[in-house]
Amino acid sequence: MTANASDADAAWWQAPLAELVDELGSRPTGLTSAEARRKLKRHGRNELREATERPLVIQFLRRFRNPLVLILVAASGVSALTGDVASFAIIAGMVLLSVVLDFVQEYRAGQSARRLRQSVQLRARVLRDGMARDLPTAQVVPGDVVMLAAGSLVPADGRLLAARDLFVNQALLTGESYPVEKRPGPTPAPPSEITAAVDALFMGTSVVSGSAEMVVCRTGKATALGEIAHTLSLEPPPTDFEIGTRRFGMLIMRLTVLMVLFVLMVNTLTHKPLLESFLFAIALAVGLTPELLPMVMSVTLSRGALEMAKKHVIVKRLASIQNLGSMDVLCTDKTGTLTQGSIVLERHVDARGRDSPQVLTLAYVNSTFETGLKSPLDDAILAHEHLDIRRWRKVDEVPFDFERRRVSVLVDDGEARMLVVKGAPEEVLALSTHYQADAGGGVLAWDAGARDDARRQLELLGTEGLRTLGIAYRVVGRDREHAGVSDETGLVFAGFAAFLDPPKAGAAKAIAALVGDGVAVKILTGDSELVTQYICERIGLRVDGVLTGAEISKLSDPALQARVDGVNLFCRVNPTQKNRILLALKARDHVVGYLGDGINDAPALHSADVGLSVDTGVDVAKDAADLILLKRDLHVLHDGVVEGRRTFANIRKYLMMGTSSNFGNMFSMAGASLFLPFLPMLPTQILLNNVLYDLSEVAIPFDRVDPDELRAPQKWDLRLLRRFMWIVGPVSSLFDFLTFWVLLAVLHAGETLFQTGWFIESLATQVLVIFVIRTRGSPLASGPHPALTASSLAVVASAIALPFTGLGRYFGLQALPAEFFVILVGLTSAYLALVELIKRVFYARFAGRH
Repeated sequence: MTANASDADAAWWQAPLAELVDELGSRPTGLTSAEARRKLKRHGRNELREATERPLVIQFLRRFRNPLVLILVAASGVSALTGDVASFAIIAGMVLLSVVLDFVQEYRAGQSARRLRQSVQLRARVLRDGMARDLPTAQVVPGDVVMLAAGSLVPADGRLLAARDLFVNQALLTGESYPVEKRPGPTPAPPSEITAAVDALFMGTSVVSGSAEMVVCRTGKATALGEIAHTLSLEPPPTDFEIGTRRFGMLIMRLTVLMVLFVLMVNTLTHKPLLESFLFAIALAVGLTPELLPMVMSVTLSRGALEMAKKHVIVKRLASIQNLGSMDVLCTDKTGTLTQGSIVLERHVDARGRDSPQVLTLAYVNSTFETGLKSPLDDAILAHEHLDIRRWRKVDEVPFDFERRRVSVLVDDGEARMLVVKGAPEEVLALSTHYQADAGGGVLAWDAGARDDARRQLELLGTEGLRTLGIAYRVVGRDREHAGVSDETGLVFAGFAAFLDPPKAGAAKAIAALVGDGVAVKILTGDSELVTQYICERIGLRVDGVLTGAEISKLSDPALQARVDGVNLFCRVNPTQKNRILLALKARDHVVGYLGDGINDAPALHSADVGLSVDTGVDVAKDAADLILLKRDLHVLHDGVVEGRRTFANIRKYLMMGTSSNFGNMFSMAGASLFLPFLPMLPTQILLNNVLYDLSEVAIPFDRVDPDELRAPQKWDLRLLRRFMWIVGPVSSLFDFLTFWVLLAVLHAGETLFQTGWFIESLATQVLVIFVIRTRGSPLASGPHPALTASSLAVVASAIALPFTGLGRYFGLQALPAEFFVILVGLTSAYLALVELIKRVFYARFAGRH
């Protein structure tokens, strides 16, 4: 939620506190039980309710909305009506198998909103009737006064009434692990994000240290967390895969309708029997339909899922594999993906930027003896190097507070007693009158030049993306037993401790591999632009442009769409803005992947074409994701991208082979109807031809893929598919018409012989052309999978042998003379050679455009 949210949403965290408390009907002693019951009835339980689920039957039937599936269902019905039980069983079985696989995969993906609701089934300490009571968080209502302490989870959104040393971890919403300061009182300047308000707390965040009292302003679905849960209950935007299959289905449907109407019209004008013409037209429609496509898709995607599991990627939704192969933009957070996800002490330098062991020692002593809040920076100091400080003894401490932004410890090392100060570098510099000039212990008074040098050093560390602490000390008398804030003056500035979440060792190589394979990497982070740019520099990711959350909040959706292509760093962004960025990229015709592991990432995971989370992510993120990485490593993701492209390449093979050959054969049938006194092929022969052809392609999911097809994103391109169909289909028809001439003029075939001869020729050409179309290169250089070779040759052999069997006579086929097979070899060889030539010209001219 950003600062430009609606006034109604923004009022509670921007309104004067006294007015807000009065509006909520609250008071410092909390609500009465009667008031709480009335509010609970009006506002509802403090729960993140899931959307009303459709019955399982409805969820299952919704899978049949795809036009392609509807065509296949119609085709199976036609087969049943014409008495072709075998075709009906095969088509219906393949459709049912595909739909069931898809339904089961997505149903098991889980109910994200339900998991969110379960994540907040806790208890809160609430003031009711003037007394503190532990109540289920579901019973918390607006106006309640909630008491918080270290370790508490905030039960709702609200404003602080009182606080002492309060640090809150908002990583649940912002993704950043640094605890943030919260205190009563207005935010100095209107924040760019609701989470930046210094006196506002949010459901699901946790108290790291301190204590507080909060008045509840928003509960349940009205909270910032509830807004995220709501987005997960909405229908996600269609993915590239869904859009592609829907458009392809519509293309086939249009062609089918046009072809059927044409054939019916021609047969009616030529006075052929109406019923026979109708059955022929319906069989033609079935012949145009790639009924094996759902099965090919399901088997190919399932095989891809098994291969990806071997590479530490678990697939939850099968269609996401193809989306991963089509992905040309990957959006990811910085923390834990590009970086190690843990803060380390990167440098310890003096005021002039020289390495200083003394700075490390003083910082180590301060962090060791500090008894208040230990931040991730303290942990990094203590983990950097083990120092022997047994000679040091703590005498007293001046605890950290938000006003001073520093902590001091009074210590004695057996030789001297000193006050060691660690805190915000600007504050520590301002309190220092001297500085450590060299490692030998030389101390000099500040002059204008030295102080300017120290400030420049601080700025330089900032531009390198490092967070800094100032380290200083003051030697006091050996009899000093107590220290106070007034002692934090006249300090000797020792230097800076600089921290970084360092890049992962293999991040640079993985980023280079993704970029080299055509995937643009964009960083979406809640961190600052300086830190992010420094990390990008370290991993070799060129920064093309930067947009901050504050800038994005001022952009309309069309304006954001105009900017997203030229920007690859989005900094200080909140969950809503991440989602806007993804939708803007999708509107620019990109296939977008998103990698995230927190609740704040769930909306973006839901909207992406392919949502990726990690095994260590929160349940809600894993539920919203399509794929789960068992290792948070971009190398694993790159392996998944390659496997996705291999999977999609095999699906596209079937589409290009099936549509071009089917279209050619059906065009030939429609053309033959114009001059033949009989049907060029019986309806049962058309269906048998189609079933045998589909059986020859069953092994396509296991086929090899050209290396070139793995080097760039593979997207649905109906224009390319349509062009290929219009170019190769007529070539198939040309050889069909040559076959017609041979059968009629050379062999003087009658109706049965003609139908048999064309049945064999059409099946042989469309099956054997598989070996040409399956690769963009030479068929001899890229060998097919043995299973594909075996299934194809077996189908051609079966078709040739069928007319010589009793089963062949059942389908209206008869034995052919030997000279037909000699001619068949010549025609088929010429056809394959011509298609190979056309294929090379086609890809040279059109492939680069898609």
